[in-house]
Amino acid sequence: MKNQLRIIGGVHKRRQLAFANIEGLRPTPDRLRETLFNWLMWDIEGANVLDLCAGSGALSFEALSRGAKSVHMIEPNLEQVKFLKQNLTLLNIENAKVYASTAQQALAKINESFDVLFLDPPYSLDLWEELSQLANEKLNENALIYVEADRPLENLNLPKTWQQIKDSKMGIIYAGLYRKSEN
Repeated sequence: MKNQLRIIGGVHKRRQLAFANIEGLRPTPDRLRETLFNWLMWDIEGANVLDLCAGSGALSFEALSRGAKSVHMIEPNLEQVKFLKQNLTLLNIENAKVYASTAQQALAKINESFDVLFLDPPYSLDLWEELSQLANEKLNENALIYVEADRPLENLNLPKTWQQIKDSKMGIIYAGLYRKSEN
């Protein structure tokens, strides 16, 4: 069984992509994705992007469609990793890398730095604090960080160097955009 998502903007606009039917796998809703990429409108083109908990790949494929220089997707579920790789092939995308591991394992191996980070872990795992601390050292100065959660963002204990610049709430989803600063 598979599910589908739709890319909403950029060169792959309206393309349908399949993803695995896995409990807890929930693509960022179209309306929220549209809000996010409006926030990132001037910053996504040419950006190196890290998607810590890729899941369906909705945020990664949207970033690639809108001109990201590269995207690193991390996904531990091997069934979903196959879908991510198939979708990259389907769209003829070569500037993306998929890590079939946990975010913690992949972050230990990645030696690159990033301009944009997507932090949208499975809500039940409560990984925001741990993953934000681990990923923080991989972020360039002034990097933009998108955080999605099922609770108020101020309760996530994110790094002090992340300054919130935008936020939105849709249903039970809290979303925020942060900028990494020096201090």
